[in-house]
Order: sequence, then C-alpha cells, then structure tokens
Amino acid sequence: MAHVDLAEVATRIASRGVLAADESTQTVGKRLEKVGLENTEENRRAYREVYMTCPGFGEHVSGIILYKETLTQKTGAGKSFVECLREQNIAAGIKVDEGLQPLAGGLEGETWTKGLDTLADAAKEYAQAGAQFAKWRATIKIQEGGPSEGAILRNAEDLATYAAISQAAGLVPIVEPEILIDGVHDIARFQQVTERVIAETVTQMWRKGVLLEGSLLKPQMVLPGADHSGPKPSSAEVALRTVTALRRVVPAAIPGILFLSGGQSEEEATINLDAINTTAASLGRCPWRLSFSFGRALQHSVLKLWADDPTQIDRAQVMALALAQANSQASMGAYQGPHPSGASTDTLRETFRGWRT
Repeated sequence: MAHVDLAEVATRIASRGVLAADESTQTVGKRLEKVGLENTEENRRAYREVYMTCPGFGEHVSGIILYKETLTQKTGAGKSFVECLREQNIAAGIKVDEGLQPLAGGLEGETWTKGLDTLADAAKEYAQAGAQFAKWRATIKIQEGGPSEGAILRNAEDLATYAAISQAAGLVPIVEPEILIDGVHDIARFQQVTERVIAETVTQMWRKGVLLEGSLLKPQMVLPGADHSGPKPSSAEVALRTVTALRRVVPAAIPGILFLSGGQSEEEATINLDAINTTAASLGRCPWRLSFSFGRALQHSVLKLWADDPTQIDRAQVMALALAQANSQASMGAYQGPHPSGASTDTLRETFRGWRT
C-alpha cells in the first residue's frame, strides 16, 4: 500500500464541507418512496449522479461519503463516480459500519454498531477502489437515567478501534458519535452529554494510537430534544453551548469538526452552523475548522426537485449547488440568506435513525 499523508488528507477534507450521501439501500429507499419513486438500483444510481456530476460542487464540498453500492457505480455515460469526484478535487469517502444493534445490558434503545470484525479487509478494498476517507456512526440516546456508562464506553471504544483500522488501511476516519435528538431533554442536558461522550471518544482514540491529526470528528450540534416542551433556543444559544462543549473536550490536533444536520430543517442547520462559526471567531481558542457533513440538509429539496422530473437533472443540480454554497458561507460565518431551499423549514427528523425493532 502506498504511503498516505493522513494529516494532509484530513486537513484538505476539512477545508470545505462534506456531503453525507451514504444512506443504506433501505434508508434511501424510504426517501425515494416518499417522493413517489421505486427503490431500484437504477433510481438510486440516477439520483446520486445529480451530485457526482454537479458543476461547481467542488468549490464548496471537499468530500462525499458514499455507500458501498455507490462507490463502484458509474454515470449514465459510463464514467465512474470516483473519477467524477476526482475531477472536481472532491475526495470519495465510504460508510464502513454495518448498522446498529441493540446493546445487551443497556437501557431501552441503546445500541452498538457492528462491522469491526470485517473492517480491516473491507477498508483495504475501499481504498483500492478510490476511497480516501471513511465514516463510522455510533448513536447515543439521552433518556431518564441515561445514557448508560456502558453505552458511552462501548461506542467510544468501537469508534476508536474503527479509526485505528481505517488509518492502517490509508483512510482518514470521520468519527461520528451521534447523540440523537429524540427525547424530552433540555439543551443543558444535551451539552452535558456531548462533553462526556466526545471526551470519552477522544480518550479512547488516544489510547488506541489513532493519529488525531489524521482524523475528523462528526458530532451533533448542541440542541434540545425534539420533544422538549420548553421554548426553542436561539441560534446564539445553540452556538455558544456547542462551542463551549467543544472547547472543553476536543484537542487542537484534530483539524476539523464537521457537524451533522441531525433532523434540523435545511435552513435551521445553515443558520446554526453560521452562528457557531461567528461565535467561535468571537470567543477565540477554537483551533479547528468548523464545517458541515450534512445529509438530509443538503438533499431534501434536491430530491423533491429531481423526483418531479428525473430527466431535468439541471434543475436539481442548481439547488444542490445553492445549498452547498449557503453552507460553505455558513462554515465561514458569512451566511446572509435568504436560504435557497423552498422547503427550508420542513422538519427533517426521521424515526428510523436509531435502532428500531
């Protein structure tokens, strides 16, 4: 295997933003069905092509996380998706986890993520296929008496093990300890759990010899639970609590923090990202690049447009580019609006993001 400068790749990916287009066949299928399209391989491929061939996308996006099916797919004209991305200086990434499983002995809804037993061989194959980075998602659920220490430790250890294996294969790991927005907890409780979970995750990465300079972190912004009955916090409060939590637990060695959108509306995710960057610049002592690794917040309106007439790919690409540009501006604290999405206030919360029996 050729030597890979993991720190250089990680810094390059963090320099702009990342599109998370790594939904499993089942998850993307549910979204296709919501807009009236059948969940077929060709429909999935054609939809992904909107992004892979979007003119100018690389000006705002430095990486796209793919699902294993997508990594080897081609455009309708026969060009590989990986080559399309390379031409725009966009790194191809790959989702390497194999989904959530209920955690034995854990609280209700607590999970662990499977896939470590086959990861070493799979990571080598993904790197040979053109992937430059990987992503692994773990979920933490806030509830009465939880999250349990067992759930925090198990997922932190697994995330660190994944990161070490990925780096050995020449892939930069994006480490995603997602704290779910499901629940009635307030924003203060979310901040407390964020600090505990990220601190443990970073500790385990250090213990397992992970090169922090060659890693990226993908957390949730600090938000109240989706079912919290109190007043909705302002973007300023979200930003202050998020930045405060990160300053307490994330080492300067990690070059970038790429937030997930996590069920926020498209516009809300952009506004909060902008506020986070503005707050970080004001407070100082925030040495990392604060950008985005959005999935639904970069896809919701695009999918609706494309589904209306899949032959009119240009219309969908105009929206894709506008959303990427808005969030690129937000990642520099320079977003001014208006938001490009006509569906910008639609809730993007999904009930199948955690473990469901």
